[in-house]
Amino acid sequence: MGIIHINGSNLSIEDIINVARKNHIVELSKEAQENVIKSRKIVDKFVDEEKIVYGITTGFGKFSDVVISKEETKILQKNLIISHACGVGKHFSEDVVRAIMLLRINALSKGNSGIRLETLNTLIEMLNKGVHPIIPEKGSLGASGDLAPLSHMVLVMLGEGEAIYKGERISGKDALSKAGISPVELTSKEGLALINGTQVMTAVGALTIYDSINLLKMADISAALTIEALNGIITAFDEKVHSVRPHTGQINTAKNLLNILKQSNMTTKQGEIRVQDAYTLRCTPQIHGASKDAIDYVKKKIDIEINSATDNPLIFPDKEEVISGGNFHGQPMALSFDFLGIALAEIANVSERRLERLVNPALGGLPAFLTQKGGLNSGFMIVQYSAASLVSENKVLAHPASVDSIPSSANQEDHVSMGTIAARKAREILENTRKVLAMEILAAAQGIDLQENKGLGKGTKIAYEIIRNHIEKIVDDVIMYKEIEKCEELIKSNIIVESIEKEIGNLC
Repeated sequence: MGIIHINGSNLSIEDIINVARKNHIVELSKEAQENVIKSRKIVDKFVDEEKIVYGITTGFGKFSDVVISKEETKILQKNLIISHACGVGKHFSEDVVRAIMLLRINALSKGNSGIRLETLNTLIEMLNKGVHPIIPEKGSLGASGDLAPLSHMVLVMLGEGEAIYKGERISGKDALSKAGISPVELTSKEGLALINGTQVMTAVGALTIYDSINLLKMADISAALTIEALNGIITAFDEKVHSVRPHTGQINTAKNLLNILKQSNMTTKQGEIRVQDAYTLRCTPQIHGASKDAIDYVKKKIDIEINSATDNPLIFPDKEEVISGGNFHGQPMALSFDFLGIALAEIANVSERRLERLVNPALGGLPAFLTQKGGLNSGFMIVQYSAASLVSENKVLAHPASVDSIPSSANQEDHVSMGTIAARKAREILENTRKVLAMEILAAAQGIDLQENKGLGKGTKIAYEIIRNHIEKIVDDVIMYKEIEKCEELIKSNIIVESIEKEIGNLC
């Protein structure tokens, strides 16, 4: 098991995956510890001097003009957490919760938040020992950060709320006790430091972007299988075509397709069978490539956000300043995650249209619905229905959350991002898109068999053999959802992508 050293500045998406899904251990760097201690001294100084500073010696939101006495600061911080824990709905999966905890630890370790080192260490200990708070998915406006869901995380630190520990859902108090962790008593600024940030939306988005990068590689493989099943024209993927319109994603997709299809006996060249293919085959580099460029943009935004201080107020120890700002506002991530959702929806959109060409004899020339006993068998008829349903659902989900805003806190917080909704929608679109691609690869393998496999490309041969190792050619009607689920599991495992990359080099 690896160790991830945290300093607030160098966390990567790969680190998040290692902690969230592979249970790597987290440790604070010496530099981070010193920065946290230095920042805390400023908070203690201002409390002792009874300075009026938002969130330290005042109430929150609309109550920012209510001064809180030195004696009431502990009550203020506890009340903040218990009153703000208003999340509803299903709770986040374990990997998302672990990513949320990690991102909050990293933000606090920058030394701009004023939390005590021992409080931060409690959160680190919970993460390392597998105490996973129950955090409801819904209830965040995305400004002031993810207040409601993060409050559920902090409840467990206080010995309140609920958590999953070793697979069992129990009270936060019992989870801490079984893990040998002492609950904390929050003091001035700490509650606000723990919940005022964008870590929930960013955690969901970071896991989604990682999975999206792999899914886009799978989309290229899926398209390549369909191109072979339909004797598609590879001339359109010639490097010269894409060099004169040099979008990176487009160039990379064309390169991927040629490498995956190299040595194929089932593809054609311009003019051999027909002059040109329909857009869903011919324009695969342009369509997939645009989504890849969008994903690259979103990844860059996530790389910035996961190493940012996003609470309020922010403490600058060297200047002994405390400044109220708006870094908790999720707008940069909200727009990014809406963009991500749209980019993923388009991958499902084009995949379903390729699937339609496979099952429709008027378009692809294969037996209707990929069955040789049409009428007695329905074959892949309803597979396309199901894909169309998912694509239509994606179109609804792709409506941007960020264009909406509802004022809160008596209009003190009069513009909010809805970034957490955007992140959750992008995640759901990704899951739908994965299912559509599963349907396409299942149908493409069937189409290749009906074409009497004449020799596949270097990459598609590997993909086809993996599919056929798990799923036989469908001769008579079978219970189709089971076959679709098998294909989806193959995609989720990433075995097809990894096996092809091992043979032909990394896809891009």
